[in-house]
Amino acid sequence: MAKKKEILRGAEIFCRALKDEGIKHLFGYPGGAVLHIYDALYKQDAIEHILVRHEQGATHAADGYARATGRPGVVLVTSGPGATNAVTGIATAYLDSIPLVVFTGQVATHMIGNDAFQEVDSMGITRPCVKHNFLVKDVKDLAAIIKKAFYVATSGRPGPVVVDLPKDITADSCEYEYPQEVELRSYRPVVKGHPGQIKKAAKLLLSAKKPMIYSGGGVVLSEASNELTEFSRLLGYPVTNTLMGLGAFPATDKQFVGMLGMHGTYEANMGMHHCDLLIAIGARFDDRVTGDLEKFCPYAKIIQIDIDPSSIAKNVPVDVPIVGDVRHVLSDLISVLKNEKENPNIKALEDWWKQINDWKDLDCLKFDRTTDVIKPQYVVEKLWELTKGDAYVTSDVGQHQMWAAQFYPFDKPRRWINSGGLGTMGFGLPAAMGVKLAFPDETVACISGEASLVMCIQELSTCLQYSTPIKILSLNNRYMGMVRQWQEFFYSSRYSHSYMEALPDFVKMAESYGHVGMRIEKSSDVEGAIKEALELKDRTVLMDFVTDQTENVYPMIAAGKGHHEMHLSTDTNRELA
Repeated sequence: MAKKKEILRGAEIFCRALKDEGIKHLFGYPGGAVLHIYDALYKQDAIEHILVRHEQGATHAADGYARATGRPGVVLVTSGPGATNAVTGIATAYLDSIPLVVFTGQVATHMIGNDAFQEVDSMGITRPCVKHNFLVKDVKDLAAIIKKAFYVATSGRPGPVVVDLPKDITADSCEYEYPQEVELRSYRPVVKGHPGQIKKAAKLLLSAKKPMIYSGGGVVLSEASNELTEFSRLLGYPVTNTLMGLGAFPATDKQFVGMLGMHGTYEANMGMHHCDLLIAIGARFDDRVTGDLEKFCPYAKIIQIDIDPSSIAKNVPVDVPIVGDVRHVLSDLISVLKNEKENPNIKALEDWWKQINDWKDLDCLKFDRTTDVIKPQYVVEKLWELTKGDAYVTSDVGQHQMWAAQFYPFDKPRRWINSGGLGTMGFGLPAAMGVKLAFPDETVACISGEASLVMCIQELSTCLQYSTPIKILSLNNRYMGMVRQWQEFFYSSRYSHSYMEALPDFVKMAESYGHVGMRIEKSSDVEGAIKEALELKDRTVLMDFVTDQTENVYPMIAAGKGHHEMHLSTDTNRELA
């Protein structure tokens, strides 16, 4: 006799489905449209709900959790302003292909379209910045839609999925059955690459004289770091990572030439410009990487591997396109290379490495170490030394983000957590909180700036409530630093509204939230302050480093310029001359 199915209310189905999906943490903020769900959450203990202080904080925390773990982040917000407050975080995840499932409350089904209290068109608002969205119209469809949402968010090229939940659906009842698996007729991501294209790629790779391996966030998302490392060492070719790909290949490895792009190293960018073969692995050729497309890799044949067919040749013409999951394609490509009778051109490769090392000798990241004024690069460098390169590091957006990318060499994937595509100020603090919830025994540091930090500063309260002892390093130059740098370079130093004239006392602010605050004003005190903060294992510590206001991020490729036309520091330019 078949077992009788349980009759559950929609709110209970929501909780049970998350449990059956293996979800442990839910980031959210209650409101009228989701109170049935919050009542159901109160009656269970399988899922820990994290009460944030703003819906944007919920999405960023879930995003950080997802980036660090590879598992989907889950968010619950109410209708109207709850949903709209979450949009920035949804768009952040969308641009970086991060798996989120965001549940938005909605007015009752019979009131949709009537301009009811706290009603917005969540489907229409989020459609441009989600992988997919669902409006639940019948409680009988709820469990299946939740299963589909997680499947879409985590498969293929990951991304955020929104599920809009009318209040009456969460009150209605039906039999509960959670599907073991789902299939969407119009959605079938290609995993394996075409064997013929893989063989073509192998032939091109082995015939190259000046090759470059250009890898991006897709390597991290695909869990393909081991395959990338094996592939790179098999060939002996130089490797560069995008901002989102840092950690996919060990940054301390001798084959790594640094990050490329707008603030990439001289050797990485010059290598890109002069290479005769480029293999792009899980990277989408965005504008911060390519510079002027007319000047991009002018001498190179290009191979591109990506799971998303719409990303292939979207920005740059490609000679050998391979659609498929990066991990599977690299694995197959490694097998083909191992069986090839031909070997890489050793003499040409030696000459290529000599040229790259000559560019590297320029030391494009050097900075003044003789002053007791705090240089922001020095703070990041010391954090790397004192954490032995093994911390999870989040950042906000701006100069401090670039210095973190340049001066904290990541040897492991999923340790570098930042908003790359959307460039969202306010991301770093809640993202660090999400990472710490996922990995309570690991060191989690947030490198921020005083302008970014205040945007989601209220999440310090959440850090206290849920005991997530993160270490915050504010590189405080009393400016919106990257805005000031652009105004200096391109607007004749007209610092229009980039100066922060009314900053809070960050030490007192941290203390008012129940945390430890430190103010550091001398370079000689940097190491001691970071050591002390790291020793306070069970406390969140906000370190306010008063840094050099005039420091700029170098190298820099200006808009309309190519990889070979970088702005370098005054000292480096003098050496080149």
